[in-house]
Amino acid sequence: MKRKEYPEEGEFVIGTVINVQNYGAFVSLDEYPNKEGFIHIAEIASGWVKRIRNHIKEKQKVVCKVLHVDESKGHIDLSLKRVNEHQKREKIKEWKNTQKAEKLMEMLANKLGKTVEQCYNEFGDKLIDKFGSLYAAFEETAYDPDILKQEGFTGDWIEEFQRIAQENITIPFVEITGYIDISSNLPDGVNHIKQALLKGEESEYEDVNIEIHYVGGGQYSIIIKAPDYKIAEEEMKKAVARIEEDIKGKGTVDFHRKMEE
Repeated sequence: MKRKEYPEEGEFVIGTVINVQNYGAFVSLDEYPNKEGFIHIAEIASGWVKRIRNHIKEKQKVVCKVLHVDESKGHIDLSLKRVNEHQKREKIKEWKNTQKAEKLMEMLANKLGKTVEQCYNEFGDKLIDKFGSLYAAFEETAYDPDILKQEGFTGDWIEEFQRIAQENITIPFVEITGYIDISSNLPDGVNHIKQALLKGEESEYEDVNIEIHYVGGGQYSIIIKAPDYKIAEEEMKKAVARIEEDIKGKGTVDFHRKMEE
């Protein structure tokens, strides 16, 4: 597997605090074997730090930003205070995904009767180059088993890779909710409303689920489950548009984000 020996300036890294002094803390970098970084007390937290151990302790997992790297001296300067909560969450998620992908690669190597290093040399490094990370390759394959062949990959490893991906990776889905008030004064208005709502539940995508439920007082909830928020929002607009089109001339529709009392 291709690994960088040192992190790059500006990179976010996961580390374990191994030594805390009055002037700063030393951190073992989990993603870079045998590499340590140093957080100066001025980079521990915003403002004046009276007691450093109120902010950081030995054995604590931390997400830091790399400020400076001097490979000739083996020095890596880190900052704790320059990492916001969103960056911290994203880095921890990325790190956990990397660990999971490496375990899946070990499973794959065992099934193929090869070493992990052989698998990386044969196809793993190429997957990382194509998808950005090994976990992304597993995730994309779980979502679309044909993606590997579509991207030009070949070999007897593909079928086992597909199986492991589909059995061990949960495709991330998001859920959004909207509400509509729909009514019709026609004698057969109920039937028109039902027909319009059925139209609303249709989707051109297999991986999008649309559910419409009655919540009372002529109000219905529209629940969209999709691979990401952009698709979910687009499908919400399309669902409402289909309902409006079908009920046009037979009733009225009012869409709103929050449930009305």
